[in-house]
Amino acid sequence: MAHRTKNSTDEDPAPTHAPLSGVKVVELTSVLMGPWACQILGDLGAEVIKVEPPAGDSTRGIGPARNPGMSAFFLNLNRNKRSLVLDLKTPKGHEAFITVLKGADVLIYNVRPQAMKRLGLDYETLREVNPRLIHVGAFGFGQDGPYAQKPAYDDLIQGLTALPSLSAEAGDGVPRYLPVTIVDRTVALHVVNAVLAALLDQRKSGLGQAVEVPMFETMAQYVLGDHLQGYTFQPPIGTMGYDRLLVQERKPYKTKDGYICVLVYNDRHWEAFCGLMGRPELWSTDPRLTDIRQRTKHIQELYGMVADALATKTTAEWMELLEKADIPANPLHTPNSLLTDPHLSATGFFGAAEHPTEGLLTTMQIPGRWSRTPPSIRSHAPRLGEHSTEILKEAGFDEAEITQMLRDGVTVQP
Repeated sequence: MAHRTKNSTDEDPAPTHAPLSGVKVVELTSVLMGPWACQILGDLGAEVIKVEPPAGDSTRGIGPARNPGMSAFFLNLNRNKRSLVLDLKTPKGHEAFITVLKGADVLIYNVRPQAMKRLGLDYETLREVNPRLIHVGAFGFGQDGPYAQKPAYDDLIQGLTALPSLSAEAGDGVPRYLPVTIVDRTVALHVVNAVLAALLDQRKSGLGQAVEVPMFETMAQYVLGDHLQGYTFQPPIGTMGYDRLLVQERKPYKTKDGYICVLVYNDRHWEAFCGLMGRPELWSTDPRLTDIRQRTKHIQELYGMVADALATKTTAEWMELLEKADIPANPLHTPNSLLTDPHLSATGFFGAAEHPTEGLLTTMQIPGRWSRTPPSIRSHAPRLGEHSTEILKEAGFDEAEITQMLRDGVTVQP
């Protein structure tokens, strides 16, 4: 089902029926991790004020665009927000930012804490201004270790948490980064979790707090949850690495006319698959199939056997057989074919929205269903400074002050 967002003059930045209605979030983030976390909070009903420097978030220039500063990348990370431009290095810009924060519940930032302190925006300073403020930092590393001041990007944290090494072990021996921003998006979800938990405490205690969500530590836990294995015990009782995830045969399988994704996993799956291969006796005679422990130990050989079998028929033939046997399977999508997936079409996942300046856009719906307080897509990703005047007026600045700030370059509006 397509939807069309409202024009900016009709926006409802904080709907009263949404889960986070009444929550005001000030976003001082750029690129991907922080903006995506804040978009999720906006989808859940929070009023999100995105504070940008006069040059704007750098992602405004990444990817295809119909107009400067409104790239595809930016449009997919910044819906349900209002844009306020402030030069925080100027006294008036700093003053305006502090004034806006006085009415906020949450500040989310993704610059290093040392930079926040230099700007006078550290938690110790800001809690004097607003004791209820939840001060959330999403940055590279915990501040107690030697990496504290190092810069951090998705690729760098992937490397530090061994993802390219695991990719090499499972593949052709060449370390590669995953072709998705897995670190930024994973840590963004942890940021959302942290904000929601801190808001719950704030509602009970009436007080804010400082929260840090480090990328490195978050992803180290994420990766080692699978791969710590024998090193879970002290001393170790086995090697590191989850065998099933690391074998080279764990991949989409080639069929006669394409590829298919199949997971033959539990006892019932393997018994049924032996029958589909025309070798039902294997289930009772092959010691490698005895139980999940033995299957994991011999998974490379067993997945090789699956690969050999799947190469004998077309994708459609195997899909029919596997579905009848209740063995999990799907065809392999490309990014293009994902756009026409029948399930996503039936659930209305893709829609179309008319942006006031960027024209008709493909949109993706918020996953999930809520019976009483549904999240919603209420407003388009904003132009740079689209709401600067509006937000400054709400914060108490008069017309003359705002005009002077515009003249001085402290703020901008389209």
